[in-house]
Amino acid sequence: DMAEPIQQLTRNNNPQERQTIPFTLIQRKEKLGDLLYEKRQYGKAKWACIKMKEKQYEQSICLGFMKLMRYICEQNSSGLYLGITIPIVTIVHTNEAQSAMTQAVTVAYYLPEVLQDEPPHPLDSDIIIEEWPATIVYSR
Repeated sequence: DMAEPIQQLTRNNNPQERQTIPFTLIQRKEKLGDLLYEKRQYGKAKWACIKMKEKQYEQSICLGFMKLMRYICEQNSSGLYLGITIPIVTIVHTNEAQSAMTQAVTVAYYLPEVLQDEPPHPLDSDIIIEEWPATIVYSR
């Protein structure tokens, strides 16, 4: 099922072609020289997002990522490989009281700078293009 997206990604697996999302570093936490996480602020931008509700958190992330990879690897209105941006963001949702996690997980892909004004439409109706305000993200 994922053979074509993986082959497409492999053909385009040039590290110089991966766009790092522009950010402002707010905080960096290390322990014994190893990076634990960075707290970053990303500017206002468009993201391709998919919300998954599998029984296991890891399943939701995996399946959401695979669907986004199909979008990135030609299953979009342009029919073209869109390019990889890093990192891919995962949002864990909580209940209304914010006292417990829910099963819902959003996996989000930052659209490359050249596509921000007019992003290709996803062929998968589960994927939506959202414009996010400036956003704080913890990255590791």
